[in-house]
Amino acid sequence: MATFQRAHVQRLLGLLREDGRRRLIAITGPRQTGKTTIARQALAALESSDIAWRYVAVDAPPEAGPELQPGDTHSWPEFRESADAAGRAFAGQRDARWLSGIWEQARHAAERSPGGAVLVLDEIQDIPDWSRTVKGLWDQDQATGSPLRVVVMGSAPLQLLFGLGERLVGRFLSLPVSHWSLAEMVSAFDCSMDQYLFFGGYPAGAERWDEEDDWRSYIEDGIIQRNVERDILSMVRVDKPALLSNLLELGSSYSGQILSYNKMLGQLQDAGNTTTLARYLQLLSGAGLLAGLAKYSSKAHRRRASSPKLNVLNTALMTAPSGYTFDEARADRSFWGRIVESAVGAHLHNTRAPGVRIYYWRHNGSEVDFVLERGPRLTAIEVKTGARRRAVSGMEEFERRFKPTRTEVVGTGGVALHEFLSEPAGYWLEDRV
Repeated sequence: MATFQRAHVQRLLGLLREDGRRRLIAITGPRQTGKTTIARQALAALESSDIAWRYVAVDAPPEAGPELQPGDTHSWPEFRESADAAGRAFAGQRDARWLSGIWEQARHAAERSPGGAVLVLDEIQDIPDWSRTVKGLWDQDQATGSPLRVVVMGSAPLQLLFGLGERLVGRFLSLPVSHWSLAEMVSAFDCSMDQYLFFGGYPAGAERWDEEDDWRSYIEDGIIQRNVERDILSMVRVDKPALLSNLLELGSSYSGQILSYNKMLGQLQDAGNTTTLARYLQLLSGAGLLAGLAKYSSKAHRRRASSPKLNVLNTALMTAPSGYTFDEARADRSFWGRIVESAVGAHLHNTRAPGVRIYYWRHNGSEVDFVLERGPRLTAIEVKTGARRRAVSGMEEFERRFKPTRTEVVGTGGVALHEFLSEPAGYWLEDRV
């Protein structure tokens, strides 16, 4: 695991090494997907270059001081001063004034370094009103032609995305980081397909797989609870916080199934109305937890009014709260079939490119598990496991009604599951070779 690198590392390196380009790069994505590791691995690769760099963890204690590893040591001399001076520079509240001071020092380093400089700001959302400060500083750099490249990221995806969308639209380049894929987990941890399906794509959880209670606590406390409490409730007005948590719990248990908002209201206490549930479902999707797929229709208003198909965005979010052990889950073919379908849905959601939309379809008992749409291209996808020997009449009816450009069966009688999970969503919209 120590030497494993996701493809995002090379992508980030390419952006940081671009000649004559100054970038404000935002690394975005769900919690515990390795954003900090990606940034650190990219910076380590700059050590032999003439680009100076500095990594700053905004949430680090002041006494920790700065972390500096410039490629050209003399280009950042102010950070080789005494420990006392460094301590004074980092003391006090992490606010707009503190951020401006860090940024100004980075500007000086960029001017003195032959290759410019890179400033990485981790947990940027911990600075109050950070986007306003970054906007002003970045606009100044654009006006003066500063050779400084800046990377911002944070463990709270919604907080980061809201800040970027609030004032920085058109000023940043997004580097999205998704949940780990099957291929990445196999390369890093040599896991089996079944392990990936049950334990999901959280790399930090892999070392806990042998102790399932420990793994379950990590998912429930370190992922689910922290996402809800720190990423959503701490920054978005949520009038019914218990409802949000209960919706995530309900959605995880019903992953892979279609559930109307009215049925949700019947199962949730203090549920408010369908508009509230739809909004909370959007918040959970933005945090990388749970998506609600709309029913496919050629008419947009019918899509918006449809009952959602719930789908966790990492199967660990479904299996950890279920109470099933790994062996029990594999023995229950019905439950395992829902895990497989949820894994396919999560993979499509996590790997889709901009412009690719994901739906399901159902009409009078006929159903298609997933529908991909991009412009005029339409692909219908049916997931079949040994526990789900459903006839393909749903696919046939969908073809008759909508004339898709491509159809795929995943699993029994079709594309092998590991092969399907090895290609991004957009691949399945292309013409067959």
